[in-house]
Parts: sequence; structure tokens; C-alpha cells
Amino acid sequence: MSECLFCSIVAGEIPADIVHSDDSFVAFRDINPQAPVHVLVIPREHYATAAHLAEASPLLAGQMVQT
Repeated sequence: MSECLFCSIVAGEIPADIVHSDDSFVAFRDINPQAPVHVLVIPREHYATAAHLAEASPLLAGQMVQT
């Protein structure tokens, strides 16, 4: 998904302030934070929406919340 901003961050094509990275997820600070601590956690594999992630892999969706 070359046009996906998040996929570009995961691939390292767009710089981000990464606070966590593992085999399944990348977590980084939001560039326009709406709270003192605003971190986005995204799966390494592309999913169009959180609902698509939950439908395709409920276990991965749960792990993302834990992360």
C-alpha cells in the first residue's frame, strides 16, 4: 500500500518518533497531539480500518490494544 501514510511510516519511508516497535506493531507519537501523551499504535500489516482488523484477526486487534 504505497499510498498509505501509515504503511509508509512502518516501512521507514516517512520519519516518525517511534516509541515502540515489534514484529506486529509500531507505536509513534502523533505529529499533532490532542493530549499531553498522544501515541498511535498501528499494525505492521495494512488494514483499511480498525473494524477490518478486528474482523480479520480478533487476536491481533486485542494485542494492539494491549500494546
